[in-house]
Order: sequence, then structure tokens, then C-alpha cells
Amino acid sequence: MNNQSKVETVEHTAINQRTITNSKESVTLKNKKKLKDAGLFALFVGPVFLAFTLIVLVPFFTGIYYSFTDWNGITGDIKWVGLDNFKYLFTEDKQFQQSFLLTTKYTVVAIILTNVIGFGLALLVTQKLKASNILRTVFFMPNMVGGLLLGFIWQFIFVKGFASLGELTGIPFFELAWLGDAKTAFWGIVIVSVWQGAGYIMIIYIAALQNVPQELIEAAKIDGANRWQILRHITMPLVAPAVTICLFLTTASSFKIFDANLSLTNGGPFKSTEMLALNIYTEAFVNNRYGIGEAKALIFFIVVAAITVLQVTISKKREVES
Repeated sequence: MNNQSKVETVEHTAINQRTITNSKESVTLKNKKKLKDAGLFALFVGPVFLAFTLIVLVPFFTGIYYSFTDWNGITGDIKWVGLDNFKYLFTEDKQFQQSFLLTTKYTVVAIILTNVIGFGLALLVTQKLKASNILRTVFFMPNMVGGLLLGFIWQFIFVKGFASLGELTGIPFFELAWLGDAKTAFWGIVIVSVWQGAGYIMIIYIAALQNVPQELIEAAKIDGANRWQILRHITMPLVAPAVTICLFLTTASSFKIFDANLSLTNGGPFKSTEMLALNIYTEAFVNNRYGIGEAKALIFFIVVAAITVLQVTISKKREVES
């Protein structure tokens, strides 16, 4: 019995040692796999994260620091002024306040028109038309032209083209001083921006409309539903996620409008069409008041971020309810 017990003890000891060895090998393999995964992650994500840090994060936090200084953007003399820049913007800088209100007005108008026209174009080209592919290309082409170039092209159209048409036809619409009057210049910027952006929004709506089950539409037609009822009660709820995306894109792009504003009117006449992005650019790089320009940019960032987050939250909630 004693010999048998000794043999069993030796066997148990050997088994335990093998178990411990296997466990250590398993832990070692897992650690190697984790290190390998971490290495691959760093290899693929590291360069992008480094570029993002150098191009976005560092300038962003540096800009926040400069917003509390009176730096002119050129010299090395940087003086900390605290909240003085922000007090100046909200109490004395009337042009900043005017630009902010004008940008808000423009954003509301551009969001509505761009989405309505984009959705209408998407409905048009998703019909069974022979020229639907050609129409998609034509409607999307303005989005491929740069904003500055597009603005200069439309500047020629508003100033020269419309004037010539007005002389030939006598139609008052073409005889307006489109870029010489504050009201018409504002609508000129809206026309160019919507004309450029509607085609891009159209593509997103097309993708959403093509995913609407045709069985539901056919069943609704059999039940006697007209086109408006089908659009309202079937199509719109099913394309709600696309509406959320398009509202987010148009909100962000409308608030940040710069190139069309610069090339069309350059803020004129008499700064009556100077949007917020152009106002910030002028303050920092034309007036050489970089600290105040950064303060404006920081306020601009906070407002745009808050509005877009609020818009996405409300839109997502409506998606769930519908």
C-alpha cells in the first residue's frame, strides 16, 4: 500500500507539474498574442493618431491658450489677458454679433432649402426615368467644383450674366444688383451654396430611398393610398436615419461657410454679408488680432458643437418614436 501511495503521489505531482507548465505556456501564448495585436494596432493606428495629434489636437489646444492672450500672430510678445477678449466680443464687437446673427439666419435657410431640394432631386432620379443616371451626374457635378472657384464663376454670372439677360429681356429679376445690395447679396450666397450642396445631399437620400421596401409601397397603393400619403407615412419614417445624417452635414457646413462668402462678396457691401468664419479670418489674419480671432473661433466651436449634438439627439429620438 505504501509503495502504491508513493506511486500515486508521484503521478499526481507529475500531472500538477504538467498542468502548471501548460498553464504557463497558455499565459505566455496569450501575452504574445496581446503584444502582437497591440503591435499591429500601433502600426496601423499610430501614424494616423500622430498625424491627428499634430494637425488637429495640438493647434486646437494651442488656439485655446491664445484666445486668452493679446497676441498679434506675428511677434513673440504674448501677454495673458484672461477673459478680456471674450468680454470685448460680447460687449463692444458689434460686427461679431452681427456676423453671428447673419450666420444663424443663413444656416436655417440653407439647411431647409438644401435638404428639401436634395430630397426632391432624389425622389426625381429614383423614378423609372431613362435619363435618371444622366440627371444624377448633372445634379452632383456642382459639388465637385471648389467653393472659391464656384464663387468666382457665380460672381461673373450675377454681375455680367444677369445684367445682360436683364437688358435683353427686361425682367426685373435679372436687373437686380445681386451682389451690390445687402439683401440680394445674402440670397446670392444662399443660391450658390444650395446649388453646390443639394447634389451631395441627394446622393445620401438616394441610398435611403433605394432601401425602402417596394412591397410596402405596392400594398399601400392597393389599399388606396395616394402619393402624398405614401411619402408621409411610409417613405419619410423609413428614411429618417438619412435625414439625421443630412441635417448634421448641412448644419455643420452651413455654419462654417467661408469660401463662397469670400469669393462672392468678401463680406460686402459694407460687411453686411460677412459670415462668422470670414469675420474670424479677417480678425486674425487681416487685422492681426490673433488672440481675439482665437476667442471668436472658440466661441464658434462651442456653439456649432452644441447645436449639432442637440440636433442629432433630437433626430435620433424622433427616429425611435417613428
